[in-house]
Amino acid sequence: MSADAVLYPLRLTVTAKSLVFGGHAIARRLGKTGIPDWNIAETWECSDVTGSIGVVTNGPLSGSSLRQVVADHPEALMGAGWTGEYFPVLTKFIDATGTLPVHLHADDEAARRLEGERNGKTEAWHILDAAPGATALCGVQHGVTADRLRAALEAQDFDAVLRRLPVRAGETLYVPGGTPHSFGPDTLIYEIEQTSDVQQHAMRWHMEDGSPVSDAEFAANLDMLMQEVDLDTRPDFTPGLGIAVGDGVERVFLCTCPYFALERWRAGTAEPLRHSFATAQILTNVGLPVRVRTGGWSEELGPAETLLLPAACAEVEIAGPADVLFGHLPGLGGGAFGW
Repeated sequence: MSADAVLYPLRLTVTAKSLVFGGHAIARRLGKTGIPDWNIAETWECSDVTGSIGVVTNGPLSGSSLRQVVADHPEALMGAGWTGEYFPVLTKFIDATGTLPVHLHADDEAARRLEGERNGKTEAWHILDAAPGATALCGVQHGVTADRLRAALEAQDFDAVLRRLPVRAGETLYVPGGTPHSFGPDTLIYEIEQTSDVQQHAMRWHMEDGSPVSDAEFAANLDMLMQEVDLDTRPDFTPGLGIAVGDGVERVFLCTCPYFALERWRAGTAEPLRHSFATAQILTNVGLPVRVRTGGWSEELGPAETLLLPAACAEVEIAGPADVLFGHLPGLGGGAFGW
């Protein structure tokens, strides 16, 4: 850590969302503690979304919001040359014990033009667990016109117009803004995305409590959705690109786009996982408890817990056995692609 940096690995408060499609998988299958013992659909692990901003819970910066840390230590947190008013990446666990509503998120241009937001929400799903035969809806089928799409959404006949894809644990799907989508039931994912909560739904019920959507609200929702939809995006799941980086240490590149990158690292006991970096890293444990070391700092990271590693830390060592995710900003000059 550089001499002028005061930053260290940050633990942030987690926002738990109770929505109608949720269940108990985040606690019971991932082992996450400290969340309410009722149906939980999402836990927002690293968030700078207004209204759900994470707050530091450890060390000298305890009580500071993530947005304040960004403002006070932009380069030490994010990396050399970085400027911005907020942390640009959001990460979540999502428990689709039930089926998510069919919806989409605006891309940057549509979010600014139609929603009055600073950016849209492109995202990627990494599948942690899924029942045999699990599927997801993602993208519009070839040849479907806007009029046909609208008519099918009005009739709630989603399979007539949307692509249904097989879902398998370990695979990743990159979902550009403007792509209609849904997944579940019996699917557990880790999601990384732009910092935003902009969305348009195509359902006749509210995802918060299942109450019916009025005809007028439903029509207005579809009006906006049809202005934001991209009829041409048809992403597919990919297994990622894995490389050996040590004795029993594997690094899997899952997805990279202009907004974020996601990797999964696994290590045995022959040697620890060692990772060097120049931008902030969102470290999330999807395995057994691990010991995390950076500089003179060392702590245990429990199952389904997250640490935000500032760029100033520069490197991290994790003793195996380990199974962790690293979410971060992409390298300069990279285009959108999935491995």
